[in-house]
Amino acid sequence: MQEETIFKVALSLTSGVGNVVTRQLISYCGSASGVFRSPRGKLLKIPGIGPKTADSILGKEALIKAEGECEKASKAGVELLFYTDAAYPARLRQIADAPTLLYAKGRADFNAQKTIAIVGTRQATTYGKEITENIVADLKEYESVVIISGLAYGIDITAHKAALKRGIPTIGVIASGIDIIYPAAHKNIAAQMAETGAILTEYPFETKPDAPYFPARNRIIAGLADVVIVVEAAKKGGALITAELANDYNREVFAVPGNLGASHSEGCNLLIKDLKANIFTSTRDLEIQMNWEEKKLTSQPQTGTLSIEDSGLTGDEKQIIILLRNQIEMPIDDLCWQSQIPVGKMASLLLSLELKGMVKALPGKRFTIPGRR
Repeated sequence: MQEETIFKVALSLTSGVGNVVTRQLISYCGSASGVFRSPRGKLLKIPGIGPKTADSILGKEALIKAEGECEKASKAGVELLFYTDAAYPARLRQIADAPTLLYAKGRADFNAQKTIAIVGTRQATTYGKEITENIVADLKEYESVVIISGLAYGIDITAHKAALKRGIPTIGVIASGIDIIYPAAHKNIAAQMAETGAILTEYPFETKPDAPYFPARNRIIAGLADVVIVVEAAKKGGALITAELANDYNREVFAVPGNLGASHSEGCNLLIKDLKANIFTSTRDLEIQMNWEEKKLTSQPQTGTLSIEDSGLTGDEKQIIILLRNQIEMPIDDLCWQSQIPVGKMASLLLSLELKGMVKALPGKRFTIPGRR
């Protein structure tokens, strides 16, 4: 385990240092190790850092805990992803309240072309489970699909099981430490998911699930996804929170309409009524909204739309393509900020991608995917 990784983990374990403050510290000090090696006077000059937080940073407690976390991660085959790492999910990096550190176990491609979150009530009906299974079965037709959910009872676990059955990678985002699967009944399913997909959390080892962690978990589900599909949901609950967050993050939201007066359909119907979700009737709706019409497994690759996995791109180049695919166009400054790639390097990467026909330059130092405009 690299020494810098210990410093990154230590930041996440330091009292008074949350996700926002971590980003502030890194921007001023340049790296996690730079934060812990900065003198107290320099730390106090950083906006948002008071004496108590500075003392927490300069103390040894967080570093000692971090060494223990890194040892546990190494033994358990868990990857530690800091927000400045190339392997950190590019879509998640775009959101302001994303966790700065993730614990990941598995082999999932977090930057797959199509990431679809399927969420819903824990009290799923037979109809809701059938719809979920049908959605996943239809998604098998497409290239580079990953199914995301929260490993909960009901719609969540139905989506995960359906993905496993059809050989589609699936990511379970949990509200506990990576070593504590909740509910425990899904432990075996989680182990299967890690073989081709992943289990993901922002919480340290041995963290037990607690009520406030579940809404926080939902922001990761929404942030990882291009599309959130709500299958069944009551008027209040985690699925509705995920949908609201997805709207805040400019993700596409779909809801499966249900019977009027049925409590398990009330949330979905309200999302559609309030124009907070597109109506979902089939994957054809996704094709139209997400421009997937010519990207099925049977399609021939076209210039600028090659699968990222087959393109031979570097990690940084893949990040850029993922960012551009989620927007009509982006200025170079936004690309630098969201990818954490310096502007000089970004300009070189964009030129390389342009020569490969995968990026198109627009006036005003803006960039897009060819064929978008």
